[in-house]
Amino acid sequence: MIFRQFFIEGLGCASYLIGCGSTGVCAIVDPQRDVEGYLHTAQAHGLHITHVIETHLHADHVSGNRELAARTGATIYMPARAGATFDHVPLDDGDELNVGSVTLRALFTPGHTPEHLCLAVIDRTRGPEPWFLLTGDFLFVGDVGRPDLLGQDETRQLAGQMYDSLFGRLLQLDDGLELYPGHGAGSLCGRNMSAKLSSTLGFERRFNEALQPRPREAFIRWITSDPPPQPANVAYIKQLNREGPPILGELRRPKPLTAQVVHDLVQNPAPGFSQVALVLDTRDPVEFAAGHLPGALNVPLSSDQFATRAGWLIPPGKAIVLVVGRGDGERERDSREAERAARALARVGHDQVAGYLFNGVAAWRALGLPVLSIALWTPERLRNEAFEPGQSSAPRGDLTVLDVRESSEWRAGHIPGAVHIPLGQLAQRLTELNPARPIAAICTSGVRSSTAASLLAAQGFKRVTNVMGGMDGWQAAGYPVE
Repeated sequence: MIFRQFFIEGLGCASYLIGCGSTGVCAIVDPQRDVEGYLHTAQAHGLHITHVIETHLHADHVSGNRELAARTGATIYMPARAGATFDHVPLDDGDELNVGSVTLRALFTPGHTPEHLCLAVIDRTRGPEPWFLLTGDFLFVGDVGRPDLLGQDETRQLAGQMYDSLFGRLLQLDDGLELYPGHGAGSLCGRNMSAKLSSTLGFERRFNEALQPRPREAFIRWITSDPPPQPANVAYIKQLNREGPPILGELRRPKPLTAQVVHDLVQNPAPGFSQVALVLDTRDPVEFAAGHLPGALNVPLSSDQFATRAGWLIPPGKAIVLVVGRGDGERERDSREAERAARALARVGHDQVAGYLFNGVAAWRALGLPVLSIALWTPERLRNEAFEPGQSSAPRGDLTVLDVRESSEWRAGHIPGAVHIPLGQLAQRLTELNPARPIAAICTSGVRSSTAASLLAAQGFKRVTNVMGGMDGWQAAGYPVE
């Protein structure tokens, strides 16, 4: 048996190749959108991809199942209860697929989603028992899948199904069974998953909090309390995965666009679009703050959360123009950065990258078009602006300190009197902020807060500041925290 794990940093997605060297066939489980890695690995081992299998309908990334099928002729297998409307073979509990000398056995494990399947992997050349289990988004290392992504009405029912699947099904299996999950650290599909990407059932039985004995009702209360923020694009991605993701073919580098073309795209909808293009500026916060196109959204490509954060904030189906590089005419470098950004965006369902601004903001300036800036404050400047001398219980009345970190970070310590709106919820909660008041956005370091500041500025907030150094710098200076 040939077994390979693939992992996307930032998105935290894991996928798998399982093949039989003697017969030259293999399966791909839970494939990512850009499929070249699977094709190259299969070719390197002399394998042909014949099976593409999903454990469930993913909510955080668009699947590459149809892409692989189109490129290889493989058959797609989906959980029978997924309601997928594209061409596939349904899989149900106990169904088995033979991939050469390897057998994949489906185990129905609802909880994260109603249709979820795990896959027990049996190498028949070694024995008749499962060697390891591909657990999808059902069980992670140190965590389990969250049950709240289908809405409030279904959360309690799924939490109960999760309990039944864990204690009535999974924990009946042998402790020596190796576990390989569909996600690791960086994913929002759980609350506390490890960066380690494999475990054993015996280890998880002892140390995974979700698997500790407790009554069913106590488990439901525990797993439904304090869930992570739900990304705004969950429904859109699940719909794409249910209907069948569009086939992209080989992902090509976005084309360079002149400043005049970009100006036209942000003023008038491109053919086939009902809205003007969105400018996604992928440069670092300092470069963005110094000068950017009006209305641009700043999501630094250097962040390993680039795709996740862009997916939260960009409306589905939106045409996108990228700003990359340093605007110094290094065409090959800028082209590579644009390709990297487009590949990451495709993973979260944003396929419509019109191109990138050639020569960046410098080209925009050369046309005499307006360039905007955002003020950058240090933690010291924020301290001086936010509090009266000798006072530290609440900011002055004319300044809003906006903390865009996650809830767990906020609870660990925040600036007295700050307003808390996690970045993933900001677009939906703008009405909670007063656009007439100055706003200082803060996160851990200044990256997420740059994205927040750019979003606020694009929505008409006039006095927006980004605090570079963030809460790390604030706390290092000994400033007040509650």
